[in-house]
Amino acid sequence: MNLRLCLMALFALHVHAAEQTFFAFDDVNLAWQHNLKLTLVPATKHPANPVLRSGPPSSADAGHAILYGTVLKTGDTFRMWYLGMVEKEIVKGQAPGWWRPMCYAESKDGVNWTKPELGLMEFNGSKKNNICLIESEVHSMTRVNDFLSVLYEPNEPDATKRYKCAFIAHMPIEDVKGGRSKIGPNEKRWGATITATSADGLTWKCVGDRPANAGGERFEVSGLYRFGDFYYTTGQLLSPWAWRADGSDVGRVTLAYRSPDFVNWSQAKALSLARTGQLAEPPVKGQQGHMGAGIWNRGNVLVGLNGLWQDAEQPPPKGKSWNYGVHVDLGLVISNDGVHFREPVPGFKMIPRGKDGEWDDVAILQGHAFVNEGDKTMIWYSHWDTGGVLEHMDIGLATLRRDGFGYLSPKVEDNDAHVVTSPFIASEIALNVDGVSDASPLNVQLLDHLDHPLDGYTATVTQRGLHQTIAWSKPLPQDKRIVLRVNFATKSAAKLYAVYVR
Repeated sequence: MNLRLCLMALFALHVHAAEQTFFAFDDVNLAWQHNLKLTLVPATKHPANPVLRSGPPSSADAGHAILYGTVLKTGDTFRMWYLGMVEKEIVKGQAPGWWRPMCYAESKDGVNWTKPELGLMEFNGSKKNNICLIESEVHSMTRVNDFLSVLYEPNEPDATKRYKCAFIAHMPIEDVKGGRSKIGPNEKRWGATITATSADGLTWKCVGDRPANAGGERFEVSGLYRFGDFYYTTGQLLSPWAWRADGSDVGRVTLAYRSPDFVNWSQAKALSLARTGQLAEPPVKGQQGHMGAGIWNRGNVLVGLNGLWQDAEQPPPKGKSWNYGVHVDLGLVISNDGVHFREPVPGFKMIPRGKDGEWDDVAILQGHAFVNEGDKTMIWYSHWDTGGVLEHMDIGLATLRRDGFGYLSPKVEDNDAHVVTSPFIASEIALNVDGVSDASPLNVQLLDHLDHPLDGYTATVTQRGLHQTIAWSKPLPQDKRIVLRVNFATKSAAKLYAVYVR
């Protein structure tokens, strides 16, 4: 194994070992439950919404500012990559269709954003704008058309590649070196998956001289993350490019491709997520998933938001866009293996679209935009005007209790309850818990991996907290697989949001 692969392996091991999170809605790590129910908690929209608005006429984001993008926090700065819109071809040689430039914004609090003049890309005769520069031997590869996901790997040995991204460019088919699959119609322009790398997240270079999906099928990529040994891109397709296991037609589902090195990508794909209605026979009208999932990588688990697509009730009136009347809310998904996602409660609206007349009232879109800050989990999202007028296409913020997507509590209050975790090795265990007190404690105990109680490892939790470390009477067993059992007393008011093991 060369030095770079050794370093990447050590980094992955460190991330995995640092802290694992067992969320209340994780029915793999918290599979064994007695008399417990899951209550998911919708996020609260920020009163200042939209927190980032589209720009003035002639600016790069005058058409809209849309979070087909990512928010990260590095140091004390929130960094946002989002897409603007240019509604006509203004750059010589660009691919057909709208150009959505990769735009950049910064904030110190995640609420108040600035759009710095980067001076990298000439637009309307000036470089005084916030457009990131994307370079490639093939010009049409640099023309972002849809969706954008940015990944930051601070321990990447090659400093010029610490930022990675994936996006869609609708390339002329003659520009696609390596060809394309015969699956699907013969298109004049192609949904190309483009990957790029950067030292600073502002100046980018496309990887290679062809799309990541060259030689394969078109792919509407929307996600990028590293999990275990592979990088993954996720996104949506529908028939004829996607189908159910028996080959029958399917609506919008989430697919995944993978790469061991961010250069060579699989042609084989995995069906990562289909809403339950898409797997029925016949499929339930309207129950599609829009653009895969906005991903938050928590090391041992992926959490995300999936678009809950609802078809229009009637065909669009003459002169209206094809998606007129479509509505989208955002629902919660989770994956334990980086490939397969599921809805903990199918159809639950973690962030619902706004009421009629509100800025986000038609449809909303997920980004890869999650940050834990203080006692809050911050989630950014944007509006999508499916009516085609492109109004109020701005970016908003929603918040939760830190890691407070949902909690476990007794279903029948006159009965005791408990949950048993999957095995782990740890030197510290903490709970994200509310509702506990001296009168309503949680009693915890350690078991071995065969569910046998370990002598001397019991404790009582009476203090609520976001990261309440359990005080054991002696150090935890070293290099031994153990299990945590959390016991709820009769009539307990406790709410268990997460278990953290370090």
